[in-house]
Amino acid sequence: QVLLEESGGGWVQAGGSLRVSCAASARRFRLYAMAWFRQAPGLEREFVAAISWSGDSTIYTDSVKGRFSISRDNAKNTLSLEMNSLKPEDTAVYYCAADESLVAANSRESDFEYWGQGTQVTVSS
Repeated sequence: QVLLEESGGGWVQAGGSLRVSCAASARRFRLYAMAWFRQAPGLEREFVAAISWSGDSTIYTDSVKGRFSISRDNAKNTLSLEMNSLKPEDTAVYYCAADESLVAANSRESDFEYWGQGTQVTVSS
């Protein structure tokens, strides 16, 4: 069983920055591929960014490339998403996800076994 807890969400004006984090309870966190997904009101959950277990491979959805940066600290069992130049369309609940069977960065929601409860990010225009 792996517990994931997101934090750091909040409200920010368009153009601003926020950092969301995910604390993991897994003893072997360094072996888990991790990702961020988000869900806006009335829409399906969508992929945002992912990172391999080693941290040397990352992928992003096109809409956040150049603005968001995913990173992990395996010594502290944490995953982070630095979000810059935020836009109103980035408003969503942000979820972290983990899976031990994955090695490379992965964008497929169904491949992730463990999920956090989410943290709200609101960007006002």
